[in-house]
Amino acid sequence: MTGLLADPWFYAAAIPAVILVGLSKGGFGGAVGFVGVPLMALVMPPVQAAAILLPILVLADVVSLWTWRGVYDRKVLRSMLPGAMVGIAVGWLTAAVVTAGMVRFIVGTVALVFVARWAYQQFRHGAHHVAAPNRAAALGWGTVSGFTSFVAHVGGPPFQVYTLPLRLDPKVLSGTAAIFFAITNAVKLIPYFALGQFDTTNLTASAVLMPIAPLATLAGAWLVRRMKPEVFYPFTYATVALIAVKLIYDAMGDFFG
Repeated sequence: MTGLLADPWFYAAAIPAVILVGLSKGGFGGAVGFVGVPLMALVMPPVQAAAILLPILVLADVVSLWTWRGVYDRKVLRSMLPGAMVGIAVGWLTAAVVTAGMVRFIVGTVALVFVARWAYQQFRHGAHHVAAPNRAAALGWGTVSGFTSFVAHVGGPPFQVYTLPLRLDPKVLSGTAAIFFAITNAVKLIPYFALGQFDTTNLTASAVLMPIAPLATLAGAWLVRRMKPEVFYPFTYATVALIAVKLIYDAMGDFFG
């Protein structure tokens, strides 16, 4: 453990990752937090990065739940959460065969197509196009979100594939995401523990980084409350696109590096 905590590259990667996670949990640029594992994976194995980040995500979830308490869309949660539980179970069962590179490539590709589709709709229908709720789509994307969240903490883009086209009020979207991922991350603790990922090394690293997360989460919420929808949505789609490109790039490195 001393080696990891004494390594300046650990802090160079982990501190920005935790700040981005906190900002994302506060609702600011929902997808930016999911660069956390890829960023930390620059200096450690992706599985270890995911294990270190999970307790930090849970702490940030608590702050996010308090920040956005009482502001959420009940129908979205009711239709997406069952799928998320299925996705977590599938991730647990396939943990030995599914690589982080595979997940990065799938999530990055889906997110990039999603942003391209949104850009086309803005061109075709204008900025105020709103998608109708769809229970089957919600269940499907909830499942994908739960699976990718379990494997690499990148459940945000699949979640947003379904929720962003609904054009909820930014505060309602942030509150809904807070509850969705608080439940998802809490459930993930069980299989992560069963898979032996919470050893002394990883938990100590998590504890060292934890104080950063609440402050960043509150900062993210402060920013969201001051952003108009016409700024919030283009910004969020842009962050999804950037993360998608980053995920695909990292996946190519995993495949061919």
